[in-house]
Amino acid sequence: MRDATNKKLQIAKAQKNDEFYTILSDIENELKHYKKQFKNKVVYCNCDDPKISNFFHYFAYNFEKLGLKSLITSCYKNQQMDLFSKHDSERSILLEYKGDRNNNNVPDPEEIGVKYLKGDGDFRSQECIEILKKVDIVVTNPPFSLFREYIGQLVKYKKDFLVIGTWNAIGYKEIFKLIKNNKCWIGVNSNRNFSGFIIPKHYSMHGSEARIDDQGNRIVSSNNTCWFTNLNNQKRNSPIILHRKYHEEEYPKYENYDAINIDKTNDIPTDYDGLMGVPITFIDKYNPSQFEIIALGVVGSIDFKNNRRMEILDKKTGAPTGKFTNNAKGTLYRKRNNEKDKYFAFKDCETGQLYSSIYSRIIIRKK
Repeated sequence: MRDATNKKLQIAKAQKNDEFYTILSDIENELKHYKKQFKNKVVYCNCDDPKISNFFHYFAYNFEKLGLKSLITSCYKNQQMDLFSKHDSERSILLEYKGDRNNNNVPDPEEIGVKYLKGDGDFRSQECIEILKKVDIVVTNPPFSLFREYIGQLVKYKKDFLVIGTWNAIGYKEIFKLIKNNKCWIGVNSNRNFSGFIIPKHYSMHGSEARIDDQGNRIVSSNNTCWFTNLNNQKRNSPIILHRKYHEEEYPKYENYDAINIDKTNDIPTDYDGLMGVPITFIDKYNPSQFEIIALGVVGSIDFKNNRRMEILDKKTGAPTGKFTNNAKGTLYRKRNNEKDKYFAFKDCETGQLYSSIYSRIIIRKK
């Protein structure tokens, strides 16, 4: 099951086991939307094992088609100096490719500059930062466990980027702030549009969609992955086609925040100008010319009202748990709807009114 794989990715993030390698077809399916933006650019893949990196493979074999100026790749130590050697090295290396010189349209070993790095190849090292300063675009699959720090570095040095991350990163306050301020957005492909990741032999394979491909690669799939970028694409400029009309009874407001609740992005009404709480999946369709992102609907981002004392209920049975909360700890909630609300949440200690909490929401407003 995909849920099992998602848990595996989250465990790997927590344990800092980040050896998930990107499948070439996934790179091709995303990069085809940005080809013109790579002309005369220096591309840096700074989290890529040069022996097996499909990012290096893609850019090297499409170097002339994209009109690249240079391609550089580096990664953390324990890589091999000789691309065709099986002897492990404890030193990190850097590869640089400047295009085909013998007109065979293949990046031959003698055309690829290979050198040892002085340090360990960590993207945070000063040595790699100095390389970063000189490049134009960064494209890679960075460690999910260091994603906040990684994106922060790219923004600090004002680099264009197209990188893979977990969908949950949208909710990180550092990443959400960038999305809100239109300094970062979701790429064209996300979630179920990803084929999966190649994993090393020492990783166990779980889930019904774990498989071994024709080349013997061990692959796990996930529906919780997306591209993060600041490169323009056609999808970002496509408006969401809206067809619903606003009716007060169909769009109840939250009890503790002045906004209407939207369960599906396609249900956003065409004629409502107030604040709306939409699912996180809205980000995948977000057009900044059509909507303004106000906040993430969590404590510290919006001001909740109605500071009620409520008892927490068993979410499946509605039975009292004996545990209490003030204002549901800042969770957006509405009066329980027996037809729509599958799970229980809270009971007002004073009135006995039942409430259901709403899953994570982004507060938006139509422009």
